[in-house]
Amino acid sequence: MFEYDLLCGDCADSADPSGGLVAVCAGCVARADEWASMVGWRGEPEVRHLDRDLLGTWSTRGCSAMPLSAKSLAALPGGWLVLTATGLVEIPDDGPLGDAEPLAEAEPEEDDPRRENEPALHVSPDGRFAAVVIDYGRHGQLRDRRTGQLVRRLDRGDYHPDVQVFPATFAVVDGATVLIAGSDWNRLDAFDPETGRCLTERPTDDTNAEHYLDYFHAGLLLSPSGRLLCDDGWLWHPVAAPAIVDLTAWLGGDPHAAEQPRFLAERWGDWGEPIAWIDEDTIAVQRIGPDELAMIDGIMIHSVATGERMGVFAGPAGPMWGHDGLLYVTAADGLEVWDPALGARIGLLRDFHPIGHNPMTGAFAELADGRLRTWTRSSEKPGRLHPNG
Repeated sequence: MFEYDLLCGDCADSADPSGGLVAVCAGCVARADEWASMVGWRGEPEVRHLDRDLLGTWSTRGCSAMPLSAKSLAALPGGWLVLTATGLVEIPDDGPLGDAEPLAEAEPEEDDPRRENEPALHVSPDGRFAAVVIDYGRHGQLRDRRTGQLVRRLDRGDYHPDVQVFPATFAVVDGATVLIAGSDWNRLDAFDPETGRCLTERPTDDTNAEHYLDYFHAGLLLSPSGRLLCDDGWLWHPVAAPAIVDLTAWLGGDPHAAEQPRFLAERWGDWGEPIAWIDEDTIAVQRIGPDELAMIDGIMIHSVATGERMGVFAGPAGPMWGHDGLLYVTAADGLEVWDPALGARIGLLRDFHPIGHNPMTGAFAELADGRLRTWTRSSEKPGRLHPNG
């Protein structure tokens, strides 16, 4: 799928860099990847395009609600919810826009010239609860949309919140909806979204060494089943280390499961890249290479159980979602569809740049220029269908 030669600096600069190559076992390759100091790539990788027409359903409607950011659109059971300058606005699949649901006054964020605070919206699967947080900021708020009440203010502390997105997501565990959110730089908690009560009280500070985790929590992403949580955090100093938390264990009796995650492969400095679940057993992480100073665009596929790298292919770059075993990437030319089994792009919806995805229906949504445009891929064999918008 993706082949390359691993050379030392002297060999790479020699007249015949391939002359001294030898075949080694997989274990040696893994150790070389782990311990070698990558300084760069020579040449350009092959990017495989096996594009075919993508069969799907399009819809377009006028929409005056404008999102505050690229992370301000979330799926509802019967439409979409958008975070606007005036509050939350519901966009039903059928019918007029809802009235703006005003938010509580936001907590002030510290100005930091290195990062621009970016609002992000998270919504429970049933659409009742919403969490509005500030990525690269400290604060957020949990709201009950049914009552219009502020349920809880969220605060992850003042220790370097500017260097990662705010960890927050809704999950359904044993039939109960919970909000998982950062409550300190190195702590996640689960909250009852109806009352705001913390469901995971336990000691985790450095006086309790057995359960202390020196880890900066960041973006949270549920597995297809909702049983596992991928935490795109990092270790000091600074090593990207996506981690897997078993939610059923954590909320089912093991109070410290969040402090004992399974780590995927570590990479120097490069956290915050797009991540997507391919299926319950494998995760795709964008950018290829062990160090942010020497990376190329593409995908590394990891085993959830072991962290082992299962595959690599070049090409994808941009916001990414996984659905039914495929990867969907919002790239410069439009929405790309990639098949990780082939390591190739299998389709492109040109000039379609979605910022929202419904994991239940598979719909993708673009909200720009006064219109909402959605596309849902058909499960039938590929055929010909073009946008109507």
